Amino acid sequence: MKIETDKLCKQFTRHVNDVNDRNGRKNSHKEDFFAVDHVSMHADSGEILGVLGPNGAGKTTLLRMLGTLMHPSEGSVYIRDDEGNTVTDPVVLKKNIGYLSGNTKLYNRFSIREMLSMLAEIYGMDKDATDKRIEEIIDILSMKDFADNRIGALSTGQTQRANIARCLIHSPKVYIFDEPTLGLDLLSSEAIVNFMKSEREHGRTVLYSTHYMEEAQYLCDRINMLYKGRIIADGTPEELMKQTGTSNLRETFRALINRTEGGNE
Repeated sequence: MKIETDKLCKQFTRHVNDVNDRNGRKNSHKEDFFAVDHVSMHADSGEILGVLGPNGAGKTTLLRMLGTLMHPSEGSVYIRDDEGNTVTDPVVLKKNIGYLSGNTKLYNRFSIREMLSMLAEIYGMDKDATDKRIEEIIDILSMKDFADNRIGALSTGQTQRANIARCLIHSPKVYIFDEPTLGLDLLSSEAIVNFMKSEREHGRTVLYSTHYMEEAQYLCDRINMLYKGRIIADGTPEELMKQTGTSNLRETFRALINRTEGGNE
C-alpha cells in the first residue's frame, strides 16, 4: 500500500499569556496554530520513510492523521492499494494499518500470547491462522522466553516488543511507528529494527519517527524532515548529507534547521 497526502493541515487552539497589565494581572488570549502545515508527502510500498524533527515539530500529529486516528483540518490523506485504487472503507483501512505510539496502553493482566489471541479474534482470524501467526510473531521479536508472562511484569524493552506484536497480529500492509525504540536497550532496539527491515523486504510500507539520528541513517530509505509543521527536506540520508555538506545525519539535522531559521529554506 502507498500513502499520499495533499496539503494536509491540522489546526489547534492554544492559550497565550500576555504581559501583566498595570494592576499586576496576567491576561491571556486564544491563538490558532497549525501543528501540521500544508504537508504534501508520500510513502511507497517496500519503503521505510523516516519522519524526523525536533519536539513540537508536528510528527505525532502527522502520523496520527496518516493512521486515520485523527481527522485533518484541511487537505487529504490517500491510502492506495497495490493497483493504485484509493481505499476508503474504514474497516479495510484498520485491517491494513499497524499503528504504534508511545502512549498505547496494554492489558497488564494478560500474557502476550493471551493479548494476541484476543486481538486476533477481534480481527476475525480463525484459530489455526491465529496460532500460527502468534508463533511467527514470538519468533520474529525474540519473545519466546517471556511470551507467557503477564504484561504488567515485563521490562520496558519486553513491553515495547509486546506493543509491536500487537501491531503485527493482523499482518498489516502499512506500519506507522512513533518512537518505537525510545529508551530501549541495545538488544530490544535491534530486534525492532531488524523486524522493520524484514517487513520492507516483504513489500510493506513503514513510516518511522525517531530522535535517534544514527538509527535513522542506518535504517531509512528516505527521510522527511519536519520543522514547525512543515517538511523542510525530503531525500535519502545520503542526498540530505550531500546537500548540507555534512558527514552524518545528526549534523544534517542541525544544518537544515539552521538554514530554515536563517530564512534560506
